[in-house]
Amino acid sequence: MRRVVNLYQSSVGKKIVMAVTGTILFLFVIAHMLGNLKIYMGAEAFDEYAAFLREVGHPAFPHGSLLWLFRLALLAAAGLHILSATQLYVASKRARKKGYKLTEDLSFSYASRTMRWGGLTLLAFVVYHVMHLTLGSVHPEFHHGAAYANVVSGFRVWQVSAFYALCMLPLGLHIYHGLWSATQTLALQHRTVKKWRRPFAAGVAGLIVAANVSIPVCVLPGLVR
Repeated sequence: MRRVVNLYQSSVGKKIVMAVTGTILFLFVIAHMLGNLKIYMGAEAFDEYAAFLREVGHPAFPHGSLLWLFRLALLAAAGLHILSATQLYVASKRARKKGYKLTEDLSFSYASRTMRWGGLTLLAFVVYHVMHLTLGSVHPEFHHGAAYANVVSGFRVWQVSAFYALCMLPLGLHIYHGLWSATQTLALQHRTVKKWRRPFAAGVAGLIVAANVSIPVCVLPGLVR
């Protein structure tokens, strides 16, 4: 246990924690996106998917318990990710000498410089998303168990759809930078990897953003009803 604590106290340990938790969160984003795309299969398919998430593990586990355990695990991963990122940033600021000029690789560019505020924006978005489509506390037409109807009625409000769509921008930048920097952390410096890692990261991030944005975009004009 002591070795684990000592490792985490180092910058390498914090980067490892960020990489592991980032991977967990990235896989969740992919799975969540694929599940959400079931909305194009109609109300029955989407509601069955939502019911499956609540009932998984039943009757061995109480109704909905595994889903909430999974949510708590994601919350812990997000918390460790944010904590490690914050500590690395603070340590970097303290170590930087006065007058030091940073020569940043252009590959980091805008995505790198917006990781911090982008992460805070995503945190605020996740809180709102849970209150909106999970708890229904900020959704005036929310009905428990009616997942499809809740999504459609929620996104019919253009301000809500616009907010969701705008929040996908920092998500895309976060994913792009995370995938790109992962190759740096793993020291994948092969010529082919270096050539394709930026287009690959941009492609994956763009696909996820486009898929998520497509739902409110299709709900607003009534293509999904």
